Amino acid sequence: MAFREKSAWVMMVVMILTGGFYLATVAQDPGAPVLVAVLPYVLMVVLASIVAQVALAIWSPREASAPADERERMVADRASRWSSTVMEVGVVMAGAAYLAFPNGNMLFHHAIFALIIAQIVNYAMQIALLRRSF
Repeated sequence: MAFREKSAWVMMVVMILTGGFYLATVAQDPGAPVLVAVLPYVLMVVLASIVAQVALAIWSPREASAPADERERMVADRASRWSSTVMEVGVVMAGAAYLAFPNGNMLFHHAIFALIIAQIVNYAMQIALLRRSF
């Protein structure tokens, strides 16, 4: 398995776990101030990402320092296009939910959920495209 694929797997797991934490935090008290849910989520994502990427780099330092080749750059671009579409749809859906239930905090949370799901899709698409033979 290539380093970029390992990285995508690890980051997808990080996003799923931290996204679940964020969802649970918001579900407990949807009316709580936004920072009550966002601050711990952001700290968890940053710390987990750093620890995971450092561990991967220590495990295979030569691959970690190698620049992305042409195929890996193309895969990243395609995955980014898919995740951008997911993000766009998610934000439009958040806006529609706001029209139905005008609550600014929930609009923010819906937008963050759209971002989390878009990142998960990005990593999943990278994995799928890296495994696909051209």
